[in-house]
Amino acid sequence: MKDVLKNRLNLLPAEEYALRLSRLRDLMGKAGMKGMLLTDNANIYYITGRVFAGYVYIPHEGEVINFVRRPVELDGDGVVYIRKPEDITMSLGLNMPESIGLELDLLPYTTFRRLSKVFPGVEIANASPLLRTARSIKTDFEIGMIRRSGIKHDLVYRKIPKLFSPGMSDLELQVEIERVSRLEGCLGQFRISGDSMELHMGNVLAGENADAPSPYDFAMGGAGNDPSLPVGADGTIIAPGTTVMVDMNGNFDGYMTDMTRVFAPETGSLPELALKAHRCSIDIHRELTAMMKPGVKAKDLWEKAEQMVTERDLKAYYMGHRQHAGFIGHGVGIEINELPVIAPRSRDVLSEGNVIALEPKFVIPHVGAIGIENTYAIRAGKVECLTNSPEEIVYFDL
Repeated sequence: MKDVLKNRLNLLPAEEYALRLSRLRDLMGKAGMKGMLLTDNANIYYITGRVFAGYVYIPHEGEVINFVRRPVELDGDGVVYIRKPEDITMSLGLNMPESIGLELDLLPYTTFRRLSKVFPGVEIANASPLLRTARSIKTDFEIGMIRRSGIKHDLVYRKIPKLFSPGMSDLELQVEIERVSRLEGCLGQFRISGDSMELHMGNVLAGENADAPSPYDFAMGGAGNDPSLPVGADGTIIAPGTTVMVDMNGNFDGYMTDMTRVFAPETGSLPELALKAHRCSIDIHRELTAMMKPGVKAKDLWEKAEQMVTERDLKAYYMGHRQHAGFIGHGVGIEINELPVIAPRSRDVLSEGNVIALEPKFVIPHVGAIGIENTYAIRAGKVECLTNSPEEIVYFDL
């Protein structure tokens, strides 16, 4: 049985595959798109349940064709082995579509040029927005996978207090968290789409390093250990009176949860301003999750959070101090930055099936980062929290 599953190309249950394919074709029909060619790993994984080198051709009507380059020995309906993209033409023959969608937001220019020649005379459209829309609404099967990641994510976070020892740096603590996480089954991959953003298994930010601006559009940056990856832990020693914000990888099965929690060395060592900001973060979660219903505008969530921050006189520290992030939440799933985006100019509207990571955070000068992040699923009539570690600040009392 194991060999059969290993060699079968499409690993999705039949009903799940049919549901995802129907969703894509419905969006294709509305866009007037007669065919779509997938080559991005995340999109191939979405429609097949595995990653392979090649292409998935989805016609608006007719049979899906999986054009495989590597690995060898995959089988199943619609599997065609090719050496180069030009071989696609031979398989399609007279069934060449009138128009085809390509992942234009992701394709390198040379790849786009080459694929354009594979479809001579065919109108080419951008399928990237369509794919992001489809993937933003999770099925029950997908939410189940995210829920399982959340359970293991929580197990890792509950072990963090026992990983700390006095004199430890943020980097040393992160390495210990990574070890435990991998042993719990974390894949270690932090899949990010779009603009150049890079990260290794997440962020552990101690003290002043949380205030270091980063080139990436993350809620919290950090200087990192080298200019080639200027984000995250930088070797800061974890000291009394400062915080440690942990925002580590939650990818245990191809679908991610996003969770942040705050730790500190000693009970009673943090100033009142930090405690006030942390309470505000938790309160924002409560207010926004009560609002998160299908049809609600994403920007309304942003505005409510900003109102609460302003009323509590915390605006100067909100979503950064020296540098501020322009969002407080985002969709999450196969990739960490999916739709919808909770931002002031977002045009997104919430739908049932959205899975959203909310992260209203603060940076207090000389103390560090404060606030929590949870991953929520918008279900029928309710919002389900998928990351259930304790939300209050956890102290490393020894």
